[in-house]
Formats: sequence, C-alpha cells, structure tokens
Amino acid sequence: MKYMDEYRDAGTVARLTEAIAAATTQPWTIMEICGGQTHAIMRFGLDQMLPEAIMLVHGPGCPVCVTPEAYVDKALEIAALPGVIFCSFGDMLRVPGVKGDLLGVKARGGDVRIVYSPLDAVEIARANPDREVVFFAVGFETTAPANAIAAYTAKSEGLKNFSLLVSQVLVPPAMEALLGAPDGHVQGFLAAGHVCAVMGTAAYGPIASRFKVPIVVTGFEPVDILGGILACVQALEEGRVGVVNKYARIVRPGGNEPARALVDEVFEIADREWRGLGVLPESGLVLREAFAGFDAERRFGPAGVRPSVSSPCVSGDVLRGVRSPLQCPAFGGACTPEHPLGVTMVSSEGACAAYYRYRGTTRMAGD
Repeated sequence: MKYMDEYRDAGTVARLTEAIAAATTQPWTIMEICGGQTHAIMRFGLDQMLPEAIMLVHGPGCPVCVTPEAYVDKALEIAALPGVIFCSFGDMLRVPGVKGDLLGVKARGGDVRIVYSPLDAVEIARANPDREVVFFAVGFETTAPANAIAAYTAKSEGLKNFSLLVSQVLVPPAMEALLGAPDGHVQGFLAAGHVCAVMGTAAYGPIASRFKVPIVVTGFEPVDILGGILACVQALEEGRVGVVNKYARIVRPGGNEPARALVDEVFEIADREWRGLGVLPESGLVLREAFAGFDAERRFGPAGVRPSVSSPCVSGDVLRGVRSPLQCPAFGGACTPEHPLGVTMVSSEGACAAYYRYRGTTRMAGD
C-alpha cells in the first residue's frame, strides 16, 4: 500500500470489521492513546462498525489537553510582559488556564505570535535581538526533536534572548498510570505510530509484560486503526501479551536514532504534571543543565501550582478514559468549541471536540 486511498478503501474496511467480529467472543475494552486516532475513529465512524462487545475508550493522547493549568498561566504571565514576544502553535492560544488564555493576552496587546515550528521562534529571536522571545514547547515525543533543535541552534548561535517554556511529556508513563489506577479498566492499547516513529517500541515491552496487556502500534487511517484493533482483539482472545507493530511501514523498533540522540543531548527525564492525571514520575522532559540558559522558567520564574476553578467540566475523567464526552453535563450546552470549559473541547485532537464535530451534541441517556 502506497497511497492514502488504499488506507480508506471501503472493501478493506469491510473485511477488517468482519474479521474483528469473527474474532470477538467476549467483551474487551481498548484504549487508543492518541487524539489523532480518536478524531479518525469519530470522523469515519469506526467505533460504530465494531461489535457491541468491543468498547473503545479515549486516552490522554492530546498534548495540548494534558498541559497543566500552571503552565498555561505561566505562559499568560510571560506573554503579558513588555518586551516579550511569545510564540506558540495555534492550538494553544485558546487553552484555558485559571487566568484566561493566550488569545485574551493577545487581544489586550500582548505580542503573541502563532508559529509553525520552534525554529520560526528562533528566527524571530535573531531578527529581534532587543526583545525576549519565548516558545511554548508543548508536546509528546513527536515534538521533542524539533524543540531540541531549537535549543541546540540557539546555543550554537549564542542567542541570549531565546528561551523555551517546556511542558514536554512522555507517553509510556501515562499508560502505566492508567493501567495501575484503581478505576482502570483498559485491557489493551493502540499506541500512536508517530510517537513510536521517533522513540521506537522498546519502552512498551516492559509495560505489556508488567500489566499483562497487548499494545499494538498503529497509524491514523481507517485501515490502520481497524487493523490495529483486530490485532489487539486477537491477542486478547488468545491471551497473548506484548507489543505488536502494525505500522511497520513507518515505525522501526529503534525509532529515529539521530532524533533520539539529539533529544537525549538536550533534555533529561523528570517528573511532570499532567492535567487530569496529576504528577507522574519520570513522565516528562526538562532541559539539561548545559541548556539551562534557555529555560524560560529559570529566566522568568517557575510555574506555580494553581488551584482549579469549580466547573461542571469533566475533562480530567475524559482524559483518563473513565467517562465519554457525551457523559459530561456541560457537553454541547455550556461547553462548545466557541465557548469551551475544558481543554478537550479546545484542541484539534481533543476527544470532546471530536464528538462535537462528528457526533453532535446529544448526551447519553441518563447522564
């Protein structure tokens, strides 16, 4: 298969759904960990093609959604300072902190700019040597290499006016936290192919062995996702645990070794807070001491703990796969993409945004 149409082929989709139905003899709960996969599932109605015994739940695979309020509020504080140019990807501008969002700072005169790469922010720093330029470095393993390149480039060029506000997180520790939670009910995972394309698959083997679950690496098109579900169901039915790579056209076991080496040179592993999950041990990245001069928290002060405001939003439960977006009392009423109460309705990868766009606003009966 070489072309996208083949990954959306109706005949192949039908054969895969039939194979899933034939393989399923009992109920199974499978979590897709990536927000991109969640949107594909909603867009193409893949969950509605599955046997009733197969339940898909949506995980914290949206890096925008898991960025904690403390870092959003720190971003707002920095962006409002005179002499600062604050750079971010566009999907972070409407993510709510306790004190508002970056779009509000921009509306009040703050110099907040949308960029398409952290290297765009480096270029802005070159062009504005009298201004402080800060890039909001948010993401999973997929964005870590580009953020590492930005810090590496700034150091190589001796740029003194560039820094990163880092909220960089790692997927495997979140999977461990979900599997070890008292209310955890996930029996198998679909792992995100783009994350594994960077970091490889080695980190998933110990998780699969420890928690006795199958973890299937797959992509983002209907044929990819259904093929991943089939592999996961077959493993569950046969009692097999371990990692299955169904995205071998992109993912190698060792990942992208030059990218990993650069990430390891610039960042080190540390505990990180996740919105909805709390502080998870060794679940994120921070700049190494050699790059500490480019750490916005050192330059502008650390992000403090912010109390959450009272809200009917249950995005934390949605991120943990405990509730569906349709089980939120605010969904489609008080909370819409135009007036979001929580991050899962804001982000282009958020589960609530996917349900709102592709399933409408009807909440589940009894909820």
